[in-house]
Amino acid sequence: MSEPADAVLLRIFVGEEDTYEGRPLFEAIVEMARQRKLAGATALRGPGGFGRSRYVRTEFNVDAGSKVPMVVEIVDHAEKIDAFLPLVEHMVESGLVTLESVRALRYIAGQRIDVFVN
Repeated sequence: MSEPADAVLLRIFVGEEDTYEGRPLFEAIVEMARQRKLAGATALRGPGGFGRSRYVRTEFNVDAGSKVPMVVEIVDHAEKIDAFLPLVEHMVESGLVTLESVRALRYIAGQRIDVFVN
């Protein structure tokens, strides 16, 4: 049985309407993480939130259009996250990035396996 692995959780907060090279920014970040062989990435659509503008955006506000929050979460070893951050900085014009130390476990079909085995 494997032990939990020290890892870093990278969270990138952007808007659903944000783009990078003509495509949704959150999709571009997930694809870049896949290309860089990071352990995994998930994009989450937020039903509501606000940022620096203090304007509350919700999916229930017809005036908000597609301007709801998106969060991309990526977990991997600190070294791989650190190498990925300059790419994120290049892609994100406006947003928030957080880093958090985590202990990671991976389960497949009820068995716990090594976390970052490709």
